[in-house]
Amino acid sequence: MGFPSFHSDHWDPLWEACVETGTVVSVHLGSSGQLAVTAPDAPVDVMITLQPMNICQAAADLLWSRVFKQFPDIRFALSEGGTGWIPYFLDRVDRTYDMHHLWTGQDFGDELPSDVFRRHFLTCFIADPVGIQLRHMIGMDNIAWECDYPHSDSSWPEAPEELAQVTAGVPDDEINKITYENACRWYRFDPFAIRAKERSTVAALRAGATGHDVSERSFDKGRYERHLGADLGALAKQATA
Repeated sequence: MGFPSFHSDHWDPLWEACVETGTVVSVHLGSSGQLAVTAPDAPVDVMITLQPMNICQAAADLLWSRVFKQFPDIRFALSEGGTGWIPYFLDRVDRTYDMHHLWTGQDFGDELPSDVFRRHFLTCFIADPVGIQLRHMIGMDNIAWECDYPHSDSSWPEAPEELAQVTAGVPDDEINKITYENACRWYRFDPFAIRAKERSTVAALRAGATGHDVSERSFDKGRYERHLGADLGALAKQATA
């Protein structure tokens, strides 16, 4: 985008303000400064598939940067980034540190990069059965579910049913962490101070929506179909500029 990287001190006023206000920095799916497009004529599915790889790049940039050393209380959320890739990522950063830190100059003291990651990152998913299977390798305090309404990635209006299927067999206390407790803690938000817990269940919320039109329908007028090729070409030029 033409701005300095996470490795510079350009963003220090932002990090400082976020720490002072307790604001979680949400790094969105596809973030990294290098949008993954393999070729100008690649179908849009390629870009959508590779977007979690972009957020993986952003996480690596932040983890190895000066940010956490200079701002030890800052916290990030990897919005829509998925979780299935996290265990390999953590294994890789720890091995990288173990094998190379003496000549790269990295110093995490008595900790491993994975320890720093779990203290500073909340990982978020929409539908990620692999991540659910690997949840203990990720960290039960570092996972949050989201439904991504109203994007096309969303499973709305059957999001609760999809999540129930993905978390079948997961203990209730772990489901509570994933569905609301972790997010409430990270964002320092108590929704039940506004709406009672018993009025916040799926059944109660659906009952409250009685009479509202929740049918699925498209409002698109053909813009994507007309301009898809031109948009992808422009994105590819940006990515390689």
